[in-house]
Amino acid sequence: MSDMTRPDFNEFHESPDLNAQKEQAKRCNNCGVPFCQAGTMIAGMASGCPLNNLVPETNSLVSMGNFEQAYVRLSKTHSFPEFTSRVCPALCEAACTCGLHTTPIPTKENERAIIEYAFAHDLVKEIKPATRTGKKVAVIGSGPSGLATAQILNMRGHSVTVFERSDRPGGLLRYGIPNMKLDKRVLDRRIDLLKDAGVEFKCSVNVGKDISAKDILKEYDRVVLCCGASNPRDIKAPGRDAKGIYFAVDFLKEVSKRLMDEDYSSEALVKAEDFSFGSLKGKSVVVIGGGDTGNDCVGTAVRLYADSVTQLEMMPKPSEERLPSNPWPEWPRILKTDYGQMDAIKAFGKDPRIFETTVKEFIKDKKGNLTELKLVKLTPKKDEKTGRMIMAEVEGSEYTLKADLVLIAAGFLGSESYITTAFGVECNERTNVSTKPGEYLTTQERVFTAGDMHRGQSLVVWAISEGRKAAAAVDESLMGYTNL
Repeated sequence: MSDMTRPDFNEFHESPDLNAQKEQAKRCNNCGVPFCQAGTMIAGMASGCPLNNLVPETNSLVSMGNFEQAYVRLSKTHSFPEFTSRVCPALCEAACTCGLHTTPIPTKENERAIIEYAFAHDLVKEIKPATRTGKKVAVIGSGPSGLATAQILNMRGHSVTVFERSDRPGGLLRYGIPNMKLDKRVLDRRIDLLKDAGVEFKCSVNVGKDISAKDILKEYDRVVLCCGASNPRDIKAPGRDAKGIYFAVDFLKEVSKRLMDEDYSSEALVKAEDFSFGSLKGKSVVVIGGGDTGNDCVGTAVRLYADSVTQLEMMPKPSEERLPSNPWPEWPRILKTDYGQMDAIKAFGKDPRIFETTVKEFIKDKKGNLTELKLVKLTPKKDEKTGRMIMAEVEGSEYTLKADLVLIAAGFLGSESYITTAFGVECNERTNVSTKPGEYLTTQERVFTAGDMHRGQSLVVWAISEGRKAAAAVDESLMGYTNL
């Protein structure tokens, strides 16, 4: 494949024709029972919007071309539509009644049209309260849950300071999601509004290390831990100490930071050879993990001119259509080919994914550099002791695969221990911060939590929902009541 056909790091979302969106939105009026806005758990999976956005109302306004009122309606339940309309897997569309027999309403695209119209027409404002309550709240972490918490508490009149250990605010939105999926200037646009409304951001401050939890609790009336599930799951196999193995989150962060430092120049980024992992030109890259982060690594490696990209997935290849055991409106457990895989297919002529496979050994040369992977095929099998289905190795199925660089995108194990230890909060067996069911107060007085740190690795839309609810809980604890 020629270098000229490689995609760049610019956002790939394209705005559809507004007239076509209006026609699509009209189909929403055919719905009898709108599951799209339910946000409930069915068979252990979310069905419908966790923010409970009133989707039929916003779609009805879009169908009439009234984007201003559609924004007013959407902003009553949603803090940051510009984020979810780019990165959310659209739980609303998966639960759309029209999707039962035909294609669902493109609610995600409508949401993006609404918020971009609102920004273009100067409708988006963050509320700067006329009076302050005199209460101070520290939010630790500036990802989607932290930003939502800060937004709502600031709107209420509390003085909010957001602490972020990285050099720029945004957390997962900044450094966990590539620019082509969420342009960081979209993120900065919202953060600037929050700053103008009175939210203070303190970056390059690692609470628990640079400043003690004791000092934070002494200065602030309440603390909200929104540090994410940032403890990556490792791959324990012989040869793990080989040079050329990186966690996906570190890889993506380094690329995103360099792109911003280069003023969003894709050309400068591609030419850079002084990454910690060096240039990817001529290298065989293997991504371990089949989720969203793995897909982002595939798309990024393609853009950095890797010679080949392979993605390993432990689980069997999903069905391309719903099975009878997975009926609507459950979340569809079907094969999803995302932008990263599409880019790899275009670049190399084949799907990069290998299913039912895991790493048996990392093979290195005499200098300690990674050269190959010993892989083994897996098959579903019932565990005789527990009765649960597990992925078991297929005897005699080992083979080797060339690998110069491995990116581990095997998920996250919960919060990092140094921050939970610093504040003395209890964690459950999954290392998520413990609270009573449906609540956000931790086991420590005046310390709350929200987002992935609370519920485990999840979606941006869930993090925003958690942040809004945690803000209401904090407000009630400060004021004795809440109208949030």
